[in-house]
Amino acid sequence: MKADTLTLAQEQKRAPWTDVELETRDFIVYKDAFPVTEGHTLIVPREATQENILKCFNYAVTMGYDNVESKNNNITGYNVGLNVGESAGQTCMYPHVHLIFRRNGDMEDPRGGVRHVIPAKGNYKSTEEANER
Repeated sequence: MKADTLTLAQEQKRAPWTDVELETRDFIVYKDAFPVTEGHTLIVPREATQENILKCFNYAVTMGYDNVESKNNNITGYNVGLNVGESAGQTCMYPHVHLIFRRNGDMEDPRGGVRHVIPAKGNYKSTEEANER
C-alpha cells in the first residue's frame, strides 16, 4: 500500500503532530501542541490536495458551528484558519487547518478576529477611533 503524503511528511519531520483525536479516510484531527484556547484543533489532510484541504475546512466549520450551537464547554464562537508560507506564519510545512474555539471574555476586545494576524491591524474600529481624535 502506498503511503499518503501526510505519512511521508511525518517521516520527513515536516508534520510533527501526534496527539490524534479522530481519523477519517481524508484527514486526521489532532490536538494542537501549543493551543491558543482550550480545544484548539488541527485538521490535517492525508493527501495534500486542494480537495482534501477543503474537506478539512468543511469539517472545521461544521465542528465549530456544532459546538457553538450545543454550548459545549462554554464555546460561544470559533475561528478557522490556514497558514500558507513562512510570511503567513506557517512553521509546519504541511497544510493543516486550525479550528480555534472561542469563549466570551477570552480576550479583552476580539473585534477583528482573524485580522489579528497583523496585530496593529486587527481591530479596525480602534484605528478608526484613533484617527477621529
